[in-house]
Amino acid sequence: MLLPQHFEQKIGFTTLREQLEANCLSPLGRHYVARMEFQTKHEPLLKLLQQADEFTYLLRSGADFPASHYYDPKVHLKRAALPGAYLDVAAFFEVKMSLRTIRQALAFFSDADPGLYPTLRLLGIGVQVDRNLLAAMDKVVDDEGAVRDDASPLLRQIRQELIARQGQLRKQIAGILRHAKNEGWIPGDAEPTIRGGRLVLPVIAEHKRKVKGLIHDESASGQTVFIEPEAVFELNNDIKDLDNAYHRELIRILTALTDQLRPHLPDLRRAYSYLGLIDFIRAKARLAVSLDCQLPVMHNKPLLKWHGVRHPLLQLAFAQHKRENGDPREVVPLDLELNHEQRILVISGPNAGGKSVSLKTVGLVQFMLQMGLLIPCADNSEAGVFEDIFLDIGDEQSLENDLSTYSSHLLAMKQFLLLAGKKSLVLIDEFGTGTEPSLGGAIAEAVLDQLNKARVFGVITTHYTNLKNFAERTPHLVNGAMRYDPDKLQPLYRLEVGKPGSSFAIEIARKIGLPKEVVERATQLVGKDKIRYDRLLEGLEKEKTELEQRTAEAAKAEKRLKRAAQEYTDLKQHLEDTKLETLRTAKQQAKALLVNTNQQIEATIGEIRRGQADKEINKAAREKLDTFVKKELQIEPPKPKATRERAETGSLQPGDKVALFGQDGHGEVVSVKGNTAEVMFGGMKTLTKLSQLEKLGRAEIREREQAAKSKAGRLSGGGSGGGNGVNITDRMAGFSPTLDLRGERAEDALTKTMSFVDDAVMLGMPEVKFLHGRGNGVLRQVVRDYLRSQRAVASVADEHADRGGDGVTIAVLK
Repeated sequence: MLLPQHFEQKIGFTTLREQLEANCLSPLGRHYVARMEFQTKHEPLLKLLQQADEFTYLLRSGADFPASHYYDPKVHLKRAALPGAYLDVAAFFEVKMSLRTIRQALAFFSDADPGLYPTLRLLGIGVQVDRNLLAAMDKVVDDEGAVRDDASPLLRQIRQELIARQGQLRKQIAGILRHAKNEGWIPGDAEPTIRGGRLVLPVIAEHKRKVKGLIHDESASGQTVFIEPEAVFELNNDIKDLDNAYHRELIRILTALTDQLRPHLPDLRRAYSYLGLIDFIRAKARLAVSLDCQLPVMHNKPLLKWHGVRHPLLQLAFAQHKRENGDPREVVPLDLELNHEQRILVISGPNAGGKSVSLKTVGLVQFMLQMGLLIPCADNSEAGVFEDIFLDIGDEQSLENDLSTYSSHLLAMKQFLLLAGKKSLVLIDEFGTGTEPSLGGAIAEAVLDQLNKARVFGVITTHYTNLKNFAERTPHLVNGAMRYDPDKLQPLYRLEVGKPGSSFAIEIARKIGLPKEVVERATQLVGKDKIRYDRLLEGLEKEKTELEQRTAEAAKAEKRLKRAAQEYTDLKQHLEDTKLETLRTAKQQAKALLVNTNQQIEATIGEIRRGQADKEINKAAREKLDTFVKKELQIEPPKPKATRERAETGSLQPGDKVALFGQDGHGEVVSVKGNTAEVMFGGMKTLTKLSQLEKLGRAEIREREQAAKSKAGRLSGGGSGGGNGVNITDRMAGFSPTLDLRGERAEDALTKTMSFVDDAVMLGMPEVKFLHGRGNGVLRQVVRDYLRSQRAVASVADEHADRGGDGVTIAVLK
């Protein structure tokens, strides 16, 4: 049960229903939107939610699901049911294309992995679309909605004769037109036109007797008459006869096709119910994607255990405002739990602090869920099923029924007390207001006590201290406070469960600038106990804020410490690997040098012996040995290298020269965002983490440029046989110009696209393709936005319709 009667309007669900209708592709889907009902049974509700969840996954994955030709042919099917009636060409086009969409949808689910869409697959059981019927319609009507020339042999023959006669007619009429223009009987810019289905000439009225023929019409001014020349009478008659014969044959074909369709009407009605249901579920999934909704863990009992839940209407409004004005406002998420031990939440806090929004969020989101919609919450949320939702919000006074505002609230309380039970959710805004505070608070406390005894679940907002105290000392009730910044006197719109909130009325009055004596007098009237209570709450709020700030700072420090430890570990491992490699290389070089040295020494000794102490020979041998020592064994002091520092957040600025650790080349920083930098290496941009970059000085840059020139010279002089660079030939041989992104998430698809484009530009590819499917267009938008931002891309376009259309993007490279 739902109270009041106009519950949907009061809670705001009518806006979501309008969104669903706008998301539908046909009246078939909108019919299901209009029939949505509040579900109170766990199993049917869970089935609806699973259908929406599976289709949401389908859309987010970018799968190529049919999204066109969702026609509603119910009128055509009614006409086809009449014996002797026939459908026209436009009707058969809609039936044919929509049946093709149904077949494609059925094939999509049957061909998919059995574990992906189990509930959606079950919807297609018993749905049949006769392949022969579809082929028969396709033989008569093409995919553009036109009649095929070869629909029958006679139709083709008539069509060919009609084209031949029309060609003859145009030739004859063109000759007559030229002659008449030369004679001045027809204006120089005039052309033949059609009157009564026959080709005629526009002749100046004063020359109408000079053109032999039949007058069919005249202009409104009477200055022009439309004459059918006598010479084309027979041709026009032939064309008219052929045209009549063409339509007779077409009606015969359409009648026969309608007769073929008539026995399939029960199957077709079932198929179109399936198409409407798919359209409806798709609309729910599109809404879920726009609101970032999830399917919570469902329980067959009353329960709310929500994390990060957001008010859907606020989220839609903020998103629209952001698109129009660039305002980055975000909805503050709500964490809330109602269970059998903690059934009723009493929310207090300052005005405009978010109490009513929190209450409306609970009501609207739970109503969404039990209408079969996914809800905007974190993926670790849990939810249950309520049999009733009772709402008392706003002003329900009525002049006709002689109800004041407070009387309307009391009438609502009466209904709640009579009807609410252990499976009911009661939502009351500004509980007890509308009458004298002490009496209103007392009545509200009594009502709240009775609702608690009835074991109802509920969320209640109030300013009354007696209700806060009652919730504090009563089992199954819990206080909640809307967070508030006591220094800035600004609401934080965050709900904290476990303690009551202050209205901060005195502080807000002082902040606004009421006269000092008025504020002091109000303080005296309130009393010291009340001021002490509010100041205690204010102090707790300050301590809470300070604790949150310190916790956040500690978390940041811990994160920096972990990053530094990881960098130290990586650097240590790099040094160990480098040390081992250096020792291995040095040993090999020393071994080879020792062999050469021994050979040189032995050769020198042999020369001295052969010279038999000849001074000149001994001197030459020693000089040769000294030269060898100077050349081979001279150890030069190492050159001082520019110090390299691993980049950290804030250490790099746009324009700095950097290099990737372990790489020879260098580039220039374009932009820095958080722990990521966009760097231009040559003609290509790439995104990389700051921890992978080293900042270069001028001397290091010159060394790298000289090394690059030297390497380029060696490659140009020595071919490709001894280089260690990239083998372009092998890369081109193994490179595919098509990248398949279907089923990828947007972030992964963007990363693959960036790497793919970089390789294509390096290899000099003229054109590349991206296969992303249609889906809801997210992958297509991500790919095309990135391609259009690249200088190396000359143009971006859809593939030909026969080869995928807008499900494939073609990029031409410069």
